Amino acid sequence: MPLKITKEIMAPRRRSKENDLAPHKLQLLFTVVDRRKAEFYTDILQSFEVNMQISLSARGTAKTEMLELLGLAESDKCVIVSIIKEERAKEALATLEEKFRTIKNGKGIAYTVPMTETVGLAIYQFLANLPK
Repeated sequence: MPLKITKEIMAPRRRSKENDLAPHKLQLLFTVVDRRKAEFYTDILQSFEVNMQISLSARGTAKTEMLELLGLAESDKCVIVSIIKEERAKEALATLEEKFRTIKNGKGIAYTVPMTETVGLAIYQFLANLPK
């Protein structure tokens, strides 16, 4: 008796709302500012859905003459490492740039680096500030 091959037509599965959402790409945002202004900048960054920040004490290495010329006489710095959604990073950088120009003694630098991997769904959801 010959084998009869049949093709089953399956109804398309209903997708949940969670599957309809594309994953958010994350970036590490590094912000280097005067240590006395660190809390001010961490508060600003929280308004961009930054769910995790680490502040590290640092010290500038430029010579005093160069620092005075650039208006950066203070060498006690803070490096703020934040995790931010890629779609919010450009807006956050623009806001930081504006604050660097307008806040007295508020100069600093900020840049992003793509974050390519995380371990575990729960950690990703936390870092991306997504509901569980």
